[in-house]
Amino acid sequence: MNELDTLVDQARAAFAGARAPAELENAKAQFLGKSGRVTELMKGLAQLPVDEKKSRGAAINVAKQAIEAALTARRQELADAELNAQLQAEALDVTLPGRRRAGGGLHPVARAQERIEAIFASMGFDVADGPEIETDWFSFTSLNNPPNHPARSMQDTFYVDMKDDDGQLFNLRPHTSPMQVRYAQAHARQYAGQETMPDIRVIAPGRTYRVDSDATHSPMFHQVEGLWIGQNVSFKDLKVMYLDFIQAFFETSALKLRFRPSYFPFTEPSAEIDIMFEQGPLAGRWLEVSGSGQVHPQVVRNMGLDPEKYIGFAFGSGIDRLAMLRYGVSDLRLFFDGDLRFLNQFQ
Repeated sequence: MNELDTLVDQARAAFAGARAPAELENAKAQFLGKSGRVTELMKGLAQLPVDEKKSRGAAINVAKQAIEAALTARRQELADAELNAQLQAEALDVTLPGRRRAGGGLHPVARAQERIEAIFASMGFDVADGPEIETDWFSFTSLNNPPNHPARSMQDTFYVDMKDDDGQLFNLRPHTSPMQVRYAQAHARQYAGQETMPDIRVIAPGRTYRVDSDATHSPMFHQVEGLWIGQNVSFKDLKVMYLDFIQAFFETSALKLRFRPSYFPFTEPSAEIDIMFEQGPLAGRWLEVSGSGQVHPQVVRNMGLDPEKYIGFAFGSGIDRLAMLRYGVSDLRLFFDGDLRFLNQFQ
């Protein structure tokens, strides 16, 4: 074996001993670098006679090519080993059951709202939806609550830095009552010029906003407004309708209903609605669940109707309040804290 064969074997052994790409590059420099052994042999050709230089150069090139081939092969081996290690570390056992993302569910307040909508729909009520950013006229003036009226302090709300056509600031609606007027106006226009008009029966559930926050109040809360107007609608209809609703909502007939005199600018007379369960942990206590009353004649006019011909009632119930009573929740803030430990109980 000549010195060139020995050099190739030494290079192969050095490359085989490299366990990482960096070590392989160091081994390469010993043989193929600027000061490597093959490079030194090439430089020595200058000292040889012309006839010997040709054969010696050819032999050195053959050895160089063999060393480069060994280097390339070892590089590929190291790359394959690294890939196999990565694949092994990231391997998936396809025989195991898949990991599914946990499914979501309806929020308890949304569940309560869906239940309310279904119950009233079964009674023939439409479900209306409207803007949460309202004009001053729809939020207050149309509901017999003109500017500077003291009743406005009862519904301290949030305002948007933008003015409506009357120069009043837009507001985040403090109740869903504006939908009474919006829906009734559309209904009146639809049947304008006709001798008879079907009764207006509608509920308007949705988000409302007031500057209020404690265990039973939130700056953002949910309310369902109800309206029934016709030519022969009375408080008797309100009592029967609301009793049917509340019994269906709580799935029990073991509860009582009472009306307490109250004041709202958009109804006259007005009444608070209380319920009392005859069974369960809340039995024997009167609980306020809604405000109600006969729609004020001025509000009927603002709806585009004749108060001498049309009469009816309205009510407004807190969906969050009803959900608290249905699910036995004592602090309203739990609904909106986003704690999955609490919310998962309702799925």
